[in-house]
Amino acid sequence: MTHPVPQHSDQTQPDASGKRERRPGRRRVLASLGALPAGAVLATAGAASARPTERGKGAGKGKNTGDFALGVENLLGPDAVETLRDARVGLITNPTGTDRQLRSTIDLLVAAQEDGGFTMAALFGPEHGVRGAEPAGGSVGDYIDEKTGLPVRSLYGDTQKPTPEMLEDVDLLIFDIQDIGARFYTYIWTLYYAMEAAGENDKRFVVLDRPNPLGTDIEGFVLEPELSSFVGLREIPQTHGLTVGELASLFNGEFLDKAVDLEVIEMSGYDPEDPAAADIPWVLPSPNIPTADTAVVYAGTGLIESINISEGRGTTTPFLWFGAPFITEAQVDAIIMDLQAAELPGVLYRPMFATPVSSKHAGEFCGGLQLHVTDAAAYEPVRTGIHVLAALFANVEEVDWREGEDCRAEEDVCWIDKLSGTKRTRAMLEAGDSAETIVAAWRRESRRFQATTERYRRY
Repeated sequence: MTHPVPQHSDQTQPDASGKRERRPGRRRVLASLGALPAGAVLATAGAASARPTERGKGAGKGKNTGDFALGVENLLGPDAVETLRDARVGLITNPTGTDRQLRSTIDLLVAAQEDGGFTMAALFGPEHGVRGAEPAGGSVGDYIDEKTGLPVRSLYGDTQKPTPEMLEDVDLLIFDIQDIGARFYTYIWTLYYAMEAAGENDKRFVVLDRPNPLGTDIEGFVLEPELSSFVGLREIPQTHGLTVGELASLFNGEFLDKAVDLEVIEMSGYDPEDPAAADIPWVLPSPNIPTADTAVVYAGTGLIESINISEGRGTTTPFLWFGAPFITEAQVDAIIMDLQAAELPGVLYRPMFATPVSSKHAGEFCGGLQLHVTDAAAYEPVRTGIHVLAALFANVEEVDWREGEDCRAEEDVCWIDKLSGTKRTRAMLEAGDSAETIVAAWRRESRRFQATTERYRRY
């Protein structure tokens, strides 16, 4: 999957003499400033209701409603499963599609066909595939699933949106994949394209809801439409603060030209402010998100993909560690001092030296450091990621954008632009703006997005 200045607790800004004035830092940042880009999501004065083509089912809604249950578990109850009766079903999933006992959604639905009166017709795989074996960006082709005998259609690579031919033998699509709350995690765009195709081809669409590991926090610039790509198709912030079911409702209500007949099978007993309380086993959603802590940091440290520093791919701590062969011990200490001075919540740092076995700097001994999440609820992934980039640029002369000479002009489109959703991040870092100045620059538009989300929240 893809995906990314010394600071002090009382953040500093240069005055006319070049010295830095101190100003109070912010502890919790949900969002950001600046004019909302053209085409971005806007909140209207009144709260809109859900589309009439949308339905929701669940054994209980909201906080503290009893025992927790996933969407897939609520689907397979005697009432909800009726929604599948007489349908030919296509399932979009990967290894994260399980119940709390780690039984595969594929197996559960295949076993439920006879009693439920529906037929499993096909499986559809996102990036990394239905079984999750492919690396980031790896080719995923069509094949026959050995265990079930079902045809598997790839939705990553040459075909990202289901074609009419793929949907000929399908009446209803089900989506059951664990998201991690970051705009540049491609599974949500597989969801978007699949919903779009379902609407265009008059197919029903069911989302089996799952927790968002980042809870309801919203951070980062709203994507500017001209930077649309498969790591960010539509105008949402870098972290969207929604469950995948809520996000599907937002797609349906704000972005799709033709609304799909959408049904969200809700979780029960879910507290969106404390997603960890669901206490479900962690199944890595992609090869480089092996732990829950990795999912918490990825939305920010994924930005390191955009520079010539290893983001930890090829080590045992991807996205929690970063480094490069040209980073010295003294520079590691300086970076840590800057990050500690920023007093970012929920995280500690330590020097760590590693030799990645793949990806950037493979086989090279690298100086770097590891992030240790001490409080996932307080941790601010995008704010922290911006501080990491700013500290690297301030302390390591060799740091550069991964495109090098091809990322110099304003008209260039660089990976940092696609990941952060704007060219403003690159421009501000190159100008030497502080990390907190960049954080402040996204507040207004992220707040406006947050207001828009209220009509789509289910918990």
